[in-house]
Amino acid sequence: LFHIVPAIIIYSFATAFPEQIAFIIQRFSAAYIVLVGISVIDALLNSVDDIYRNYELSKNKPIKGYLQVTKISVYIVGGIVFIATIIGQSPLLLLSGIGALTAVILLVFKDSLLGLVAGIQLSSNDMIRLGDWIEMPKYGANGDVIDISLNTVKVENSDKTITTIPTYALVSDSFKNWRGMKESGGRRINRAINIDIASIAFCTDEMIVELSKIHDLTDYIRDKKIEIARFNLENNIDSSDSISGRRLTNIGIFRVYIQSYLKNNPKIHKDMVQLVRQLPPGEYGLPLDIYVFTNDTEWTNYENIQSDLFDHLLAVVPQFGLRVFQKPNGYDIRLSLKDHNQSAE
Repeated sequence: LFHIVPAIIIYSFATAFPEQIAFIIQRFSAAYIVLVGISVIDALLNSVDDIYRNYELSKNKPIKGYLQVTKISVYIVGGIVFIATIIGQSPLLLLSGIGALTAVILLVFKDSLLGLVAGIQLSSNDMIRLGDWIEMPKYGANGDVIDISLNTVKVENSDKTITTIPTYALVSDSFKNWRGMKESGGRRINRAINIDIASIAFCTDEMIVELSKIHDLTDYIRDKKIEIARFNLENNIDSSDSISGRRLTNIGIFRVYIQSYLKNNPKIHKDMVQLVRQLPPGEYGLPLDIYVFTNDTEWTNYENIQSDLFDHLLAVVPQFGLRVFQKPNGYDIRLSLKDHNQSAE
């Protein structure tokens, strides 16, 4: 504001000069005061945004886009007043002729107008907030929203690069917002263990005895043996008949073990879906799909929980007489050839 004082003094004492010179000095002084006024309003709007950002509400309802629209309006009005002051005409006279420039203005400020409409939709529908983790493959964005302005939304990706997305693209195109995951308190694990179909078999008596020693399976195997024995007895089926009668399988017991292990794992969300299912068998064996949610949504902790879970499950697979399917590699081929040569000798 201190820039206005010298301009006012110059404007007031311009009458000390000849009339023609005084007229020019006063016009330029007034025009300078207009410019200072525009810069003051611009600084005021920036201060409002800075103060607003200190409140928690700013993450849910950013106002930067609206302030930018206000700035554009101030620049347009200020520019008209500035020009009117220089040429000595009424600003209303210039405003009356601005209708002819509407098409040009719409063309120049097309992105800003689209951004304004998009910003209103994003805010009113609560589609995006500062700090949200979003994915938008079309623009290579996969990270946290760090800035929402009139024309652009800035996303900091996991590799610390910055992706800039046009604001209106968030309305016209689809994107994934992970906010719901964070607010729910659970993060999904959906991964399968491919079991070699050739290793699936009925359990022998010895295997059942060994598996019964596993704490999570003791009650299940005892109850299941009673249920199967009753079924075979009621249907007059010889227990040694593995085709006609019912028998325990290693894949079935392993599936139940996984369910029990997940249920007793303190890092698995108890109020969300816990599912262990078989997917259709294919060229990579029988997928045993695990679908659960962790109770920690932080990325690093989530990955550690998921790794610990599958570390354990992959390690215990052989205990059930099963094998994890894996394509033959060079080592397998060399080992097979070695065994073949030894048997030939």
